[in-house]
Amino acid sequence: MSEVMVKKKNNTVNKASKREENSFGLQKEKANHIIEVNDLNLWYGSDQALYEVNMDVPEKQVTAIIGPSGCGKSTFLKTLNRMVEMVPVVKTSGSIKYRDQEIFNRKYKQEYLRTKVGMVFQKPNPFPKSVYDNVAYGPRIHGIKKKEILDQIVEKSLKGAAIWDELKDRLHENAYGLSGGQQQRVCIARALAVEPDVILMDEPTSALDPISTAKVEELVQELKEKYSIIIVTHNMQQAARISDKTAFFLNGELIEFADTDHLFQNPQDKRTEDYITGRFG
Repeated sequence: MSEVMVKKKNNTVNKASKREENSFGLQKEKANHIIEVNDLNLWYGSDQALYEVNMDVPEKQVTAIIGPSGCGKSTFLKTLNRMVEMVPVVKTSGSIKYRDQEIFNRKYKQEYLRTKVGMVFQKPNPFPKSVYDNVAYGPRIHGIKKKEILDQIVEKSLKGAAIWDELKDRLHENAYGLSGGQQQRVCIARALAVEPDVILMDEPTSALDPISTAKVEELVQELKEKYSIIIVTHNMQQAARISDKTAFFLNGELIEFADTDHLFQNPQDKRTEDYITGRFG
């Protein structure tokens, strides 16, 4: 069986042992999982958008999510930090555990979850403030007021987003005056400023030019040294370039989840093969 970690509801085979097999059925060391999704279903009102999704996300790796438009990729991503619940008609069943804690537990604070599991959106969305105030926004919300500490956080975060050298003399300019690629990296720095554990990225380069896209992709590779990254992308070449694992979604179902090289070179499901070879999508 593939290292898909896609656990069908009625599958009676031992799940733990399956997670320890690679695409050729060989035993390997079990990965550390930072997020575990079990039997996740999601509805917008009466319309079901996700069906029995089972997926274990590895720590400090890049996990790409691919699939055609409307297949549930972004919905799934926003469920991982419960941002999807901002839509009033949403309801869910199943389980999502972040570091072994059930995030759907009523006692689990959304604010804490969204600090540890941050989000970078498709279009750069800086606040209409200075670069400095954008990055310092989260720490200030969390009670940090001392300028010298904020200065350190802003510098560290902008360096982490690989944009300090470009902006160190423009910290007090409005972020709206930056290029699209710079704005997106400021948004990444803003996410880093609250010291997250996981970074969710919803097509972060779709609105960027090729040069800015390359910079963000290079940044993603650097960030996985410290963070676990889950990125939704329509660009299969991008998924192949930057991810360690890839999940293929179709019509709200997780069809296949495997090491990226294995999924692209030796897909186990014909629907995956049809999608990556361009037969649909």
